[in-house]
Amino acid sequence: MFELHPQLQQDCIVLDKLELCHLLLMNDASYPWFILVPDRADISEIFQLSEADQQLLMVESSRLGQFLVEHFNADKLNIAALGNVVPQLHLHHIVRYEQDPSWPKPVWGQHPAQSYTPGRVDEIKDVMSSFK
Repeated sequence: MFELHPQLQQDCIVLDKLELCHLLLMNDASYPWFILVPDRADISEIFQLSEADQQLLMVESSRLGQFLVEHFNADKLNIAALGNVVPQLHLHHIVRYEQDPSWPKPVWGQHPAQSYTPGRVDEIKDVMSSFK
């Protein structure tokens, strides 16, 4: 049975459930940072998914990436599946701007997270409501 990893529960806001993945918002207002988590138990690597789920993950990731670039006017989109801290398979989709606090370095470990205000979370939920 699928359960969202406790670290993702602590660090993220659940936005939606897609066909395969749960869509999360990382609670760091420094970057529009979204995470896809396949709704499959005990999966830590993409190759552990069935071929059909691998394909669906790539479709959902590509659709999300295009949506984020267009709606957040990204200079660059970073997509990563690391899993060093959270072993559960999850794909980060991070909108980057040349003026963001970590540019051009990776976002991890550069600056403390800046939590979203409730109003800003509502704004992002409104934007993301048109994604699906």
